[in-house]
Amino acid sequence: MTKQTAGMLTVVALCAAALNLRPAINSIAPLLETLRHDLGMSGSLASLLTSIPVLCMGLFSPVAAALGARYGIERVLGWALALIGLGTALRLFTSSPALLLLTAFAAGVGIAAAGPLLSGFIKRHFPKQVPLMISLFSVALTSGAAMASGLTAPLQSAFGSWEAALGAWAVLALVAVPLWQFAVMKRVGNVVSVRSASGGEPAASYPWRNRRAWLLTLSFGLMAMMFYSMTAWLPPIMEDLGYGKVYAGNALTLFAVIQIPVSLLLPVIMKRYPSRLVLLLSFSGIELLGFLMLILSVPPWIAALFIGIGAGAIFPLNLLLPIDATRTPQDAANWSSMIQSAGYVIGAAGPLLLGWLHDWTGSFSSALIGLAAINAFMMAVQLAAVPRLQQRKAVNAA
Repeated sequence: MTKQTAGMLTVVALCAAALNLRPAINSIAPLLETLRHDLGMSGSLASLLTSIPVLCMGLFSPVAAALGARYGIERVLGWALALIGLGTALRLFTSSPALLLLTAFAAGVGIAAAGPLLSGFIKRHFPKQVPLMISLFSVALTSGAAMASGLTAPLQSAFGSWEAALGAWAVLALVAVPLWQFAVMKRVGNVVSVRSASGGEPAASYPWRNRRAWLLTLSFGLMAMMFYSMTAWLPPIMEDLGYGKVYAGNALTLFAVIQIPVSLLLPVIMKRYPSRLVLLLSFSGIELLGFLMLILSVPPWIAALFIGIGAGAIFPLNLLLPIDATRTPQDAANWSSMIQSAGYVIGAAGPLLLGWLHDWTGSFSSALIGLAAINAFMMAVQLAAVPRLQQRKAVNAA
């Protein structure tokens, strides 16, 4: 196998892995009202189906970085993909809220392991193409989210079962796991074995005392809070505004799909405008405009479009920031692990808060105002966290 062919297979494996990181979460929202009806779940309890995986992404990210340091990033990523597939496949057999929540936990642990380690994987295998590879990773991730958002309801109609519609997304892992074994582990397995035999990577060292790391963590957490609130509750918000279930589902699909071209275009935009801060503030402003549109009763599909455009750029930009701030793959994984760990814990509060507010007030009006305020606060944090002219090359911010 030529070096070029091996490199292409590694890119394909990376994209296949990224496809698995959102369907277990995004497939819930289109069926949320059905699940609540069939299983007798309150809004607060149903919101846990989204919040639990996000919370796992926070709580277990440090464990993932430690395992990556001990056994190798590539090997732990393979384990994570298998766990995501297992958790998703178990949904074929769920018949109670407890079992469904258990599948959310299992898939969430796998997603938690994969997320931060993929940043280290990209820095190790594509050191000269980081922005491009982050873009491709984001495209694959958002494509998985878009497919789950748009196809889960049709799958329910086709199968006549919400269990089958949710469990069907395990097929993505069924493809990704053997591909990862062939394209990544077979090629770098000897290197991984040597690292493991010698005690693994350098010990994980998290930047807990680094001010910039904490600011980046807060920026990531606020971004995640808004993103997962929309992922979990956008269709019910649309229905609360008086729109039908089909319209609401299409709006969620639009929110997810529009992020794909945004992620694809981001490397081109970054070449023209290299300042990370300018781009973060610009796309955050677009997202804020979308929330204001929902509050002011602008047609929701337009609001979903603006929110999706903003989210589609803010996420990969936040993934780039810890890579910019570090010099080695393991440092990138450690920074990403800390940022995603605390950040996703913050993000998990979003769907829970919206579910609680809906149960308390009977509507989503207060929640939308709160999301707009969170967006504005995130922009203030970005001003404090990101240098005005972010260097293209990695810098040591420790």
